[in-house]
Amino acid sequence: MTFNNRSYNNPQQKSIRRELRTHGTPAEARLWSLLKRRQVEGALFRRQYSVDTYILDFYCPAARLCIELDGVGHYSPDGIFNDGQREEYLFAKHGIRTLRFENREIFEQPELVIEAIRQALREQRK
Repeated sequence: MTFNNRSYNNPQQKSIRRELRTHGTPAEARLWSLLKRRQVEGALFRRQYSVDTYILDFYCPAARLCIELDGVGHYSPDGIFNDGQREEYLFAKHGIRTLRFENREIFEQPELVIEAIRQALREQRK
């Protein structure tokens, strides 16, 4: 696993990360309101956190857990392939697990999304 400073929150990506935080989707804003200030299992989450060339929607460094909210584009054959490649890379190189949810899930069933995140955090502690 790589733990050098260039792998995490590379300064060259700072403006991109800031732009994504400023102009995020409504689903991202909703999930952030539920994750920030250690509201889930006391876990600290970062928003729009970069790991190598990837920018993760939400990341809990202590649990090495990435949470991605996906729109329609992620469900095309190319989107599914690219997401799979990304997940494999993050896990193989950094030990980061990824949970994915459809944008609509955070509005229609937020309690199920939060429970899935809780469960992943608990599993990491074992």
